[in-house]
Amino acid sequence: MTTGPDTVGTWNIYGAHQLARKVQLPELTRWDWGIPGAGPGVEALGDVNGLRVLDLGSGLGRHAAHLAALGADVTAVDASPAQHQRAVTRYPDPIPGLRLLCADAVAHLNDADPYDLIYAVCSMPYLDPDRLLPVLANALVPGGRLLFSALHTNSAGTGPSSELVARPEILRLPGTTEDHQVMMWTLTPELWEDLLVQHGLRLDTVTGIDSPDPDNHVSYRLYAAARRPPRASNRAGTVPTVPGR
Repeated sequence: MTTGPDTVGTWNIYGAHQLARKVQLPELTRWDWGIPGAGPGVEALGDVNGLRVLDLGSGLGRHAAHLAALGADVTAVDASPAQHQRAVTRYPDPIPGLRLLCADAVAHLNDADPYDLIYAVCSMPYLDPDRLLPVLANALVPGGRLLFSALHTNSAGTGPSSELVARPEILRLPGTTEDHQVMMWTLTPELWEDLLVQHGLRLDTVTGIDSPDPDNHVSYRLYAAARRPPRASNRAGTVPTVPGR
């Protein structure tokens, strides 16, 4: 993930905690975008067979491994060494189509060949849009797609912001009551669309993902966007007419 040092440090604490617990999670049987059993599954990505795919903020790597099994060529990137170690520990042997990488997302996107598909499961709100989005469109092939789920309403019922500012949220260590503060960009769909369009992407759909439990206020939105194709050039040998000249 492309995060500030404090956020990477918090995810290192989280990752180290999970490594120490040695919890063995099963492989994915039902893909979710933030709330298990709610919203679309892997079908939101379409046919990934043969595609070059990037998982941003990949964590344990289960989603990336799932897509590799479907025939995608997946690079799974996480900036947290502890989270990356969780993935390497889980998948110690090479898996065809899966590459686990500990790196800053922006640095990777600047150096990597363009991807057909980039996705992020709940990790985009930890990324500074002013830093990530300027490089994201160019990291996609023309017409390439971006799908990401983002927090919309937190457990306290606080909704998204219409201003481009990060706010503190709580990350609880599993199996404990120990909470850590993380900064997140929890933005309205309108602001997300403005940002995407500003940086060369077209927002196609926004899908609400709400908990089936009426007492659970947490909700997400799944954003599906694509890199806008380049504008058609004028015919060779012609000069555009300039009014008044």
